[in-house]
Amino acid sequence: QEQFVESGGGLVQPGGSLRLSCVASGFPFRLYGMAWVRRAPGKGLEWISEISSGGTDKSYANSVKGRFTISRDNAANTLYLQMNSLKPEDTAVYFCAQSRGRSSNSYLKQEYWGQGTQVTVSS
Repeated sequence: QEQFVESGGGLVQPGGSLRLSCVASGFPFRLYGMAWVRRAPGKGLEWISEISSGGTDKSYANSVKGRFTISRDNAANTLYLQMNSLKPEDTAVYFCAQSRGRSSNSYLKQEYWGQGTQVTVSS
């Protein structure tokens, strides 16, 4: 059973930064591409970033490109998301997931989810 524990969210002012972490277990983390997705209030899941198993290939949604950086530490089974220049529209609950590509709808198929971590961007 896959398990994910997200952390690092909080309340931040526009233009601020946060670093999210996700500790994964229950599967060979180092062999899986990983992704961050988010759910904003009143909206569905949105894919925002993914990283290959070895950490060499990274992709970002246009909405976060240039502001967010995804990374991973396979020895620690941990996925990270450095979030800079945060905007109010980044307000959402952020989840990590096994990568299913860039189609947000694909992540609806994931069976196991962590609790997510709340990011609130407000002045």
